[in-house]
Amino acid sequence: MISPLSTRIRLTGAGVLAAAALALPGCASFQDATASMSTLGGLITPYRIDILQGNVVVREQVQALQPGMSREQVRNILGTPLVASAFHADRWDYVFTLRRQGQEPQQRRVSVFFDGPLLQRVEADELPTEEEFVASLDTRRRLGRAPALEASEAQLRAFHERYNTGAAAASDPPAPAVPPGTSYPPLEPR
Repeated sequence: MISPLSTRIRLTGAGVLAAAALALPGCASFQDATASMSTLGGLITPYRIDILQGNVVVREQVQALQPGMSREQVRNILGTPLVASAFHADRWDYVFTLRRQGQEPQQRRVSVFFDGPLLQRVEADELPTEEEFVASLDTRRRLGRAPALEASEAQLRAFHERYNTGAAAASDPPAPAVPPGTSYPPLEPR
């Protein structure tokens, strides 16, 4: 004879299993809902760090490679390879990935092939120039062109005339010199 308590436990267990089975397909939408609530409806997004992996190789570096270069010359131009396999001793792989919040991930690959000690050929994805790569890193709003960091002779003369820097330096009294023979105590006890 089956007791009413064991029947109740079996029905409760079956109910829990059925509820779990029904809830599993909704987990993804539940996670989306909790993520949306934790960011105040998507108005605030949590900060995620940039993830940079591998070697940055730009178009100018690959263009500097010439067949017949030694491994050392290639290493001086591209840096140490990310992958240098013992099974593929005549192949170096340079892999680069960059993941930033709010941007599509960047991924590039350059493979360098050697014939013995000398460079044979290079296979590479479409690479940006150095200027394009640096521009892709700067996500801030640009406020205009950067000022020139050098001054012409005329600009330097105008600056000296305006602020009278040459005359002020000549009219300043010289710093007092330390009289000869002044002795100071030793820095450490003897």
